[in-house]
Amino acid sequence: MALRREDWIRAALLAIAERGSAEVAVERLAVQLGATKGSFYWHFRDRGELVTEALALWEREGTDDFITAFGAVSDPKERLRRLLTAAMDDEDNEHGPADAALLAAGADPVIAEVIERVQAKRVGFLERCFRDMGFPPAESRHRARIAYSIYLGWYGQQPADPSAAPPRERAAYERIAVDLLTRPR
Repeated sequence: MALRREDWIRAALLAIAERGSAEVAVERLAVQLGATKGSFYWHFRDRGELVTEALALWEREGTDDFITAFGAVSDPKERLRRLLTAAMDDEDNEHGPADAALLAAGADPVIAEVIERVQAKRVGFLERCFRDMGFPPAESRHRARIAYSIYLGWYGQQPADPSAAPPRERAAYERIAVDLLTRPR
């Protein structure tokens, strides 16, 4: 079966998340995908186009699609709960495990601009959730950053503590996080 453009893009995104954009090598991806370099050049002008497309996929699926889906939930506390639950569920958010790695690679000039844009969108959406709950703007901003840190921390701790990943543990983590984040001072 012939590889699709999306197969290359998803493989590149995984490579970026695991090793950084500098390590996205056409030959390595071709071997991994069981393809030839010719297949790559059929779909892309060059490696830079592939990296750009991989980061665009990450931004679209891991940020824009989430904001669209959960922005429609009218109750802000329920919106936050559903968002956090979906974001921390590997089945709903295939990019979650890559987020911590990609964001840690923020010094990489190839991805820094995308990371800055993604973080601004995500934190801005969370901030809006807290403002909709009635928190003042400055406090909403702080709570949004804390909520985002909780999400990143979930994926950051997984390699060191696999026992935290079972659904029951994840549900408890999510419930306590939402309770703490939405509790008035």
